[in-house]
Amino acid sequence: MSRAKSRIQAEICGDCGSSDPSWASINRGILLCADCCSVHRSLGRHISQVKSLRQGTWIPSLLAFVNQLNSHGANSVWEHLLLDSVAPKNLKRKPTPKDPLHPTKADFIRAKHVNLSYVLKPNLDESGGNALSLELELSKQLHASVRAANLETSLRLLVQGADPNFFHEDKGTTPLHVAVRSGQLPQIELLMVYGADVNAVDSQGNTPLDVAKACKHSAIIERLIEAMYEVTDRLSFFLTNKKPDHASGQHLLIPDQSKKEISEQLKIARGKLQLVPNRMFEELVMDLYDEVDRRETEAIWVTSSLNPENGAVPFLPTNPHLSATRNQGRQKLARFSQQEFAGLISDVLIDARRRQNMANLRPIDGPLPVNLAHLRNTASINARDSNLSDDEPLYDAVASDDDYAALAPAAQQAIVNKSPHGAAVPSVEVESLRQKLHDQESTIHELRVLIQKLTSENCQLKSRIDSKEYDVQLRIDSHLNGSSNESAEDVEPVSDGRQYGKRPVSMYETRQMPREENRPPVTQSLYSMAPVANNGTGNNGEKIFNSQNTSAGSDLNNSGAGSDDPLPLFEEIKKRTDLVARRIKELFAAMQDLSKTDSFVPCAERIRVAVAELVVIFPIPMRDETTRNALKQLNYNSNQIQTECARLQRAFIEEGQQPQQSVLSDSIKLNMEKVRGCAYDLAMSTKILITHFQQA
Repeated sequence: MSRAKSRIQAEICGDCGSSDPSWASINRGILLCADCCSVHRSLGRHISQVKSLRQGTWIPSLLAFVNQLNSHGANSVWEHLLLDSVAPKNLKRKPTPKDPLHPTKADFIRAKHVNLSYVLKPNLDESGGNALSLELELSKQLHASVRAANLETSLRLLVQGADPNFFHEDKGTTPLHVAVRSGQLPQIELLMVYGADVNAVDSQGNTPLDVAKACKHSAIIERLIEAMYEVTDRLSFFLTNKKPDHASGQHLLIPDQSKKEISEQLKIARGKLQLVPNRMFEELVMDLYDEVDRRETEAIWVTSSLNPENGAVPFLPTNPHLSATRNQGRQKLARFSQQEFAGLISDVLIDARRRQNMANLRPIDGPLPVNLAHLRNTASINARDSNLSDDEPLYDAVASDDDYAALAPAAQQAIVNKSPHGAAVPSVEVESLRQKLHDQESTIHELRVLIQKLTSENCQLKSRIDSKEYDVQLRIDSHLNGSSNESAEDVEPVSDGRQYGKRPVSMYETRQMPREENRPPVTQSLYSMAPVANNGTGNNGEKIFNSQNTSAGSDLNNSGAGSDDPLPLFEEIKKRTDLVARRIKELFAAMQDLSKTDSFVPCAERIRVAVAELVVIFPIPMRDETTRNALKQLNYNSNQIQTECARLQRAFIEEGQQPQQSVLSDSIKLNMEKVRGCAYDLAMSTKILITHFQQA
């Protein structure tokens, strides 16, 4: 249904008041202009589910629900405190259409929809300070509210914490059963948007669909059937631009695969998909649904927006309710080409049908138990469902290879040839199941061989890396301590590229630091360096990083430092100390621009590598005490600055410090001062080293 056919009076953007909005947030029940929609898209579907009003394909009852909720004051739920005369005065002002998108509108939208800063919070005192009692009371109010047409009241209760799947012990029904019995289709849409389970049963064992059929609500019957199959219908429509005809008993539409040649790699991939546990398979379907929605919305955005790059969403935004691993997997779906993504969806639909057939031993004639309730509101999980494990999935149990292997051939034949209702199953299907089991066993065997091979290769590579790391570490320690018998020719040269003898530790990996008592004393802060090098330009002691004013004509190929081996050229020492100085300057630049807080650790890593390149050019043993102490301080401070940078970067993340905030917290200031102190010590060590060799 086209949005143009159903326009309402006084349509304005719910977040900034712009006229003629072209988008809508379904779960927020408000209309949006293109600017505000770009921010909503970046928040993710777990916060706001946006849809185009002009180019999107709408279910008529869902469009009517959004119109009704918007026109009856849904925005007053999200902006309650802004409308309250006794509200705190420090709240953000609601932006106007002429205000800039960043940061004014964006900050307001995040405060309104992510932090829920303006929502009326329920009073715990009224429930004796018990959160469970409060949720129970709100849920009972919702159970009663859905009987009437007042959507705004039901929305407020849901936002405050009412459970859309609440089961009323006395009445034996859920809010969805009540709304269906009362014929309130908009209330049904609201409950499903916020996670109501369309397959829930009441105390009589009836689903909402059974109640609708008993009450002869034809429109509600049709909508509930659509909701039961909405996930697989959306995936099928993405592939074929068609939807199954549920009225005729067709509930799953899969593209024809008979003429396509299947490669060995694809067979292995399908075998892996069959081994995925049911719970994980359901999560994969949810992620594919979100990616389909992102791709379809992105296609509309490119054609409708005046500036498509502004507000583009190249991959699924991070959902804090999911694990980091799953968020990474969701984002990698965007890297699939259109053909690869379509193939993955097709394989998932095929495997969904296989799992249902394996569970029931009959052709699929019921809904796949993956419904939109789990997709629309990931954060709201029914308390009764939260105890489910992988062994208790929403899908029916799937018989494993071990289950079939444990059966005697005769008993297995008797079970396979009969359905749970005693009806005979066609022999063709039995043979098909046997062939699939045989293919699965072959795939499992191939995967086991591959895993053994990879494990063996991994062990060999690990032993080589460990031995090489140990050897290189000994050589670096020898440079610093001067206690090795190795000659300078035995040390591996360090190139100017990015390949070093010692494996660089990951930027997220903590290094082992020297003992605290070995740390050289710090007598000055970084800001006190200016008087030391006040003969040139630069602030905060930057002059100390500049060794351009040193003489480059000295040749130290003699034994001036007391070593039996020739010392490196002064030009080489100067070149590598300059590199250390540049890396320190890069760190200072990142610390001055707080929008680059994620670059602190990488900058520290580059400093460590530059110091390693400087240390390794000195011969073994280094008898000159001044040079040896300077090298020790360099090594210690390069490790110390990495630790402090990691703490500083973690402090910004943990405290939620915003880059645009000019006032920093005390803990962040303390961490920044420690980083500056380490940088100062490092700079002083390089200055001592270059000055000593210049005067030699």
